Amino acid sequence: MRNVSLAHSIDTLRDIARRRLPQAIFDYFDGGADDEFTLNGNRSAFDSTWIVPRALVDVSSVSLACELVGGAASMPLAIAPTGGIGFGRKGADIDIARAAVAAGIPYTLSSSATASIEQIAEEAPGRLWFQAYMLRDKAWQAHLIERALAAGYEALVITVDLPVGGKRERDFRNHLSFPIHFTPRNLFDFAMHPCWAYGLLRHGLPVAENLRGMRPPEPDVARITPTLGRMCDPSFDWHALQVIRDTWPRTLIVKGILHAADAERVCELGAQAVVVSNHGGRQLDGALPALRALPAVVRAVRGRIPVLVDGGVRRGTDILKARALGAQGVLTGRAALWGAMADGQDGATHALAILRSELERAMQLSGVRAVADISPALLHGNANDIAIDGCSACLPPKH
Repeated sequence: MRNVSLAHSIDTLRDIARRRLPQAIFDYFDGGADDEFTLNGNRSAFDSTWIVPRALVDVSSVSLACELVGGAASMPLAIAPTGGIGFGRKGADIDIARAAVAAGIPYTLSSSATASIEQIAEEAPGRLWFQAYMLRDKAWQAHLIERALAAGYEALVITVDLPVGGKRERDFRNHLSFPIHFTPRNLFDFAMHPCWAYGLLRHGLPVAENLRGMRPPEPDVARITPTLGRMCDPSFDWHALQVIRDTWPRTLIVKGILHAADAERVCELGAQAVVVSNHGGRQLDGALPALRALPAVVRAVRGRIPVLVDGGVRRGTDILKARALGAQGVLTGRAALWGAMADGQDGATHALAILRSELERAMQLSGVRAVADISPALLHGNANDIAIDGCSACLPPKH
């Protein structure tokens, strides 16, 4: 299907992208760690959360506008950081960033993106967040943060769930590594996708622009760890995070929290937001699905800072469910990525339009007129436990 405007769901965009991409590249974006229990659990957590709609509410007009981490957003959604996506399509980072700006939502640039901090700021001026890893090379990490500050990024997102890289077995099976090392297996795979291969030959192999020139990882680090994981610092701790908090003058978001006690410490440290996340199921397999971890984190935070959640977001109803469980909003990486892989900026724009339309319809069918009115009362069963222990303060105020 070449006309992505005919795609009516994120899964359809994923299917289009799958046909266009070599198996190795598709699996790199689509896969998770080990047996992928957590990857699949993120999705099943949404599927097993049920909405109990209210009837006979005037929903002729609904508002998706909301506050998201201290700024206005057209809906409770931000783009999650996704690395290496230029290997799927040239310029995909910029395509997604521009789509996010046009949609009126924040965009998060990954440290391992194939576009630079400055390129994104120039090509897609809007609500920009920069995601930084816990790098072994502290000077390089500080340099990246300084560049984000100079380029006007409003928020710094520190990813704390990657002390070492996860074991992503699809990449091993496909002989995929970065930089790409060509083998008979992956060469055949690449040759079977001539449109993708032509783009690669025409533009050359992309690089992680923000990591270009950084010294390589030590050779004695376990070879089973992916390249980015070998660049990360397993000794990074709360003190190191406090140092960043003390030097970064703008909004600090801590991403990769699943435990309530860690969320409590994030508040005490002075961060402005926390993202409940298991890295899209790409790190610790068997880790709790992010949506299941959300209520306890919301209780621990007690309304002091916004809580966001990512992992498995594929439908507008997912956004409604996360909001009902106490999240101020969600992040999604793969949804916009599949759109960009299918058709560049137009595909990413279409992916965001699908999610917006689905959320609007879900609100109407649930009897909700505004995002601020989404509450635990919309969900069946134990979802209402989120409002105990004074945690109703965590939820958005009603009009």
